Amino acid sequence: MTINDLKNSVPFLDLVTPHVELEEQLLSVTKRVLTTAGFIGGPMVEGFEEEFAKYCGARYCIGVNSGTDALRFILIALGIEPGDAVITVSNTFIATTEAISQAGAQPVFVDVDEDTCNMDPQKLSGFLESQCVIDSQGTVRTRSNGLRVKAILPVHLYGQPADMDPILELAERYGLMVVEDACQAHGAMYLSKRLGGWRRAGSMGCAAAFSFYPGKNLGACGEAGAITTNDEELARKMRMLRDHGQEKKYYHLVEGYNGRLDAMQAGFLSVKLPHLDEWNRQRRAAAKRYDECFAAATDRIGLVRELLTAESACHLYVISVADRDGLREHLASMGIGTGIHYPVPLHLQEAYRNLGYRRGDLPVTERLADNIVSLPMFPQLQAEQQQRVVKAVLDFVSRSASAGVEEMHDSLRPVAQAS
Repeated sequence: MTINDLKNSVPFLDLVTPHVELEEQLLSVTKRVLTTAGFIGGPMVEGFEEEFAKYCGARYCIGVNSGTDALRFILIALGIEPGDAVITVSNTFIATTEAISQAGAQPVFVDVDEDTCNMDPQKLSGFLESQCVIDSQGTVRTRSNGLRVKAILPVHLYGQPADMDPILELAERYGLMVVEDACQAHGAMYLSKRLGGWRRAGSMGCAAAFSFYPGKNLGACGEAGAITTNDEELARKMRMLRDHGQEKKYYHLVEGYNGRLDAMQAGFLSVKLPHLDEWNRQRRAAAKRYDECFAAATDRIGLVRELLTAESACHLYVISVADRDGLREHLASMGIGTGIHYPVPLHLQEAYRNLGYRRGDLPVTERLADNIVSLPMFPQLQAEQQQRVVKAVLDFVSRSASAGVEEMHDSLRPVAQAS
């Protein structure tokens, strides 16, 4: 998509403008990499790791190839293995559960809060109380198949942190580890009484995973990811895992992976990181405009609620409507881009049929998946563009509501008697 295209439409995402604005700095990174031949690791990666750790309020950052690698390496380094279970949610990208499965464990799902779309701490508590037992060794096990429950993996979906205090309290009570999936939540904040104030996503669990896929709030120009943690030994293990299990070249303490971060991507991220807070501020301003415009139509448009204890990074702006597909077609006809995050919950995906879940097991997640649609959201989104989006959405839901009333009236009219 070109800049001219952007002028004649409302794209779902604008990846052109920020790169044009930062073109000179980004090209200088490219030149530096080419003239030094420092392609993998080295000062550029180490510099970004230091900057991002400081930004997140964590002691350590480990740059990796992707958010999926970040999650996988965390779980392996924490000792997650076959026979273990990790509790997470089903309305997320499959990378969350791929990491669990590829560590050898099994994902088990709890439902989400309908207002925030994030892990529901009450459902989590109910699962631990009714679906788990504590054996004679003090190990938490699932009642259904005896798996060892080792960790809780909340997802900070759409840019909003999960409600971490009750999750952390339950983890402490049951002796479980907490891993943050912060892949959509760069710069998001959570007010934690347990941790003594506002904390950034990525600083509250044993470790956290970030994706720098190009469409993220802090996006690379290709694949990239990172792990943050305050645990020195855990950081050491994950550095080995990303580099074939070697602590120094050709000396392999464990069998690892090729999950290193390219120096060029690290350099691009270092250029963009100082702009992240301002980009997030612009996203929040755009989300507030949407909220205000849709406030009078909440009987027809469901909005995601922000916790009073959270400041979302507004990675996505998601609404729910009765006729999601019809709305998307209507908006597409007007040159307005949309997305669905995500249309099929993971517990109902063919890839996880073996887990035995059925429709109805996670009713809130399933209802959301049937009705959610993501509207245009990016820092450079203009108020005039949003007005087009809002008008189109309101026109559609108003017509749909009127059509529904007409259909109801038609069904109540007496059938004409044959003469």
